[in-house]
Amino acid sequence: MEGTPRFGVIGGGSWATAIVKMLCENLEKVNWYMRSVYALEHIKKQEHNPNYLSSVEFDVSQLNLSNDINKIVEESDYLIFAIPSAFLKRELDELQIPLENKVVFSAIKGIVPESSLIVGEHFNRYFDVPMENIGVLTGPCHAEEVALERLSYLTVACYDEQKAELVAKFLSSDYITCKISDDVIGTEYAAMLKNIYAIAAGIAHGLGYGDNFQSVLMSNAIREMKKFIKKVHKMKRNINDSAYLGDLLVTGYSIFSRNRMFGNMIGKGYTVKSAQMEMSMVAEGYYATESAFKINKELKAKTPIINAVYNILYEGKNPKKVFNKLVDKLD
Repeated sequence: MEGTPRFGVIGGGSWATAIVKMLCENLEKVNWYMRSVYALEHIKKQEHNPNYLSSVEFDVSQLNLSNDINKIVEESDYLIFAIPSAFLKRELDELQIPLENKVVFSAIKGIVPESSLIVGEHFNRYFDVPMENIGVLTGPCHAEEVALERLSYLTVACYDEQKAELVAKFLSSDYITCKISDDVIGTEYAAMLKNIYAIAAGIAHGLGYGDNFQSVLMSNAIREMKKFIKKVHKMKRNINDSAYLGDLLVTGYSIFSRNRMFGNMIGKGYTVKSAQMEMSMVAEGYYATESAFKINKELKAKTPIINAVYNILYEGKNPKKVFNKLVDKLD
């Protein structure tokens, strides 16, 4: 496959594992960085990730595995970052290889806490990656369904259409359908916001609200998302496209949604800390809630759902009382 760009995936979680699986359908070699030496050695010997999507078996001859982020970055042309936003800075602090000549795609559904920027903007501002070399991977696409090879959809967003088409080509298969978009900022904000709304849906379920209320909640959530994103980056977009509404719905309703699970535990009476300790995966929406709330102090979009989730998670307010007030603000 002469002339084929080299792809590197940064991260060892379920979404990173799913992305590597997708790339392996089309590439002879995939570079893969993860921090855990134990996980790397396990993959080499047992041919699957011991911690996430363990049913996915890899042909290890296709994998260039390393716990040295600089090695993987140096040996890759296209980099796909798929680690929780809260841990991104820790990984990047170890980076010594410049990124300005790399193409960087974010599969991270959150905001970098230290900069309060979406991931693409963070790479542009602090690592001098040109905006035309920055892209986003969004759903609706749960890693667990990729593992099961159930038909799933990805949106590949990039200012450079050719780069978006190239990435889409190497992620596509008979069970992965990709479409491309030029709404890099909007799709990335949508991927962050939908996790907050999924927490809200989980809280509602944990409190005993039924499907009827949750459908109203999701209907209001997509309109709230539209207002927020329009304030951030005004352009022509259809909020009902799968990258926005579709991703919101699957994250709000799916049994695989860690953010919904986290919210459900909060609704049932868990403290934030106890819910986090019980979950084996990071609920990105927890960190996104604080970031979105702070950003909206300047945007001043009408966001009663985000405000409600923030009050519960960060102000320690009673979920039942907060939702009793929220229901009157929905229509």
